[in-house]
Amino acid sequence: MTQLIVYEAGNPRNVLLDTRDFEVIEREVKALGAGIERWKASKTLASDASNEDILEAYAPEIERLKRERGYAVADVIRVTRGNENWPAMRQKFLNEHTHDEDEVRFFVEGSGAFYLHIDDKVYQVVGEPDDLLYVPEGTKHWFDGGADGFFTVIRLFVKQEGWIANFTGNDISQTVPYYNS
Repeated sequence: MTQLIVYEAGNPRNVLLDTRDFEVIEREVKALGAGIERWKASKTLASDASNEDILEAYAPEIERLKRERGYAVADVIRVTRGNENWPAMRQKFLNEHTHDEDEVRFFVEGSGAFYLHIDDKVYQVVGEPDDLLYVPEGTKHWFDGGADGFFTVIRLFVKQEGWIANFTGNDISQTVPYYNS
């Protein structure tokens, strides 16, 4: 279930908010300049749906975001349980970084958590199936797909080169609880 946990950055044992109320999550995330939406597929997807089938099932929403926010490219990324590359990928994603454009992810299946480090707080936003999360350009953040790493997401970009991580060198991500999927 979608969740928002807000930690005090200097003392992550101090949880300032922990909620699964989508309206509260939406309001809190919007106040940060980020966003969360819920999407429904335009058709039922098979468990072995191709990337093209997935993009087609969400085409109306993808096209709306392209018009509204200037995204030009959409693709699908899958991380399956038992992926031998996941531990190394996870370690890279766990380092605080920024991007030169928004980071946009729609969860088709599985789950993951984006952590936004803003001022003296860390906002952990857990995305699950039907959740679209976007982190604004320049926002310090990291991502955790959990120890097992299981998710299929649609990514949207203005240009794929804009998604290069600019690591901050801050080790705050090592102090906040990891996501347990």
